[in-house]
Amino acid sequence: MTITYFGYGSLVNVNTLSPQAKAQPGTLRGWVREWRIISFNAEGQGVCSLTVTPSAEHSIRGVSVREPASGLGKLDKRENGYNRINGVGDTFSHDPIDGLDASDSLGAPDLFLYRAKPENYTWGCEQNPILQSYVDCVLAGFYAFWGEDGVDHFIETTRGWDRVPVLQDRENPIYPRAVVLEKPFLEMIDRKLQAVNIRSFKR
Repeated sequence: MTITYFGYGSLVNVNTLSPQAKAQPGTLRGWVREWRIISFNAEGQGVCSLTVTPSAEHSIRGVSVREPASGLGKLDKRENGYNRINGVGDTFSHDPIDGLDASDSLGAPDLFLYRAKPENYTWGCEQNPILQSYVDCVLAGFYAFWGEDGVDHFIETTRGWDRVPVLQDRENPIYPRAVVLEKPFLEMIDRKLQAVNIRSFKR
């Protein structure tokens, strides 16, 4: 038995997945990303993370991930501020891969995604900011699949950059799945985020 789900944020970074997980890049139609879910970590730090909301005019890149069903409990715990939304497989299209027939796509009929629970569906703020270490992890995942174009796509198809501040925590990462990245890559991220006029701060 397996489960198949769509990752659109940190789940795109395969280094955050279980060793048994297999990820296939593609595009999901009819949804848009938002910085619009509030949660609290073990230290009581409020943070703003990614969620999605239906939007007929948008499509977002991400990954279809298949792994043993035994991993569902751990996955639900990781995404404990979200509800599972089932049956989104018919709106997923996998990226072309040489030798892969369309019928082999991981965008199975049982594909699901995680969407913010209504009580957590709130824009971030200075008390509940976006973590730079989280952004870095997500963008490293998009870069691994689509290069710089993937980074641009993520920034362009995510709402909230203009309203949710970013906490600069690279020196002491708060995000539990923070990754170590090369300086040129981090500089590229910073240039692209500056272009969308994010408001960043330190504590």
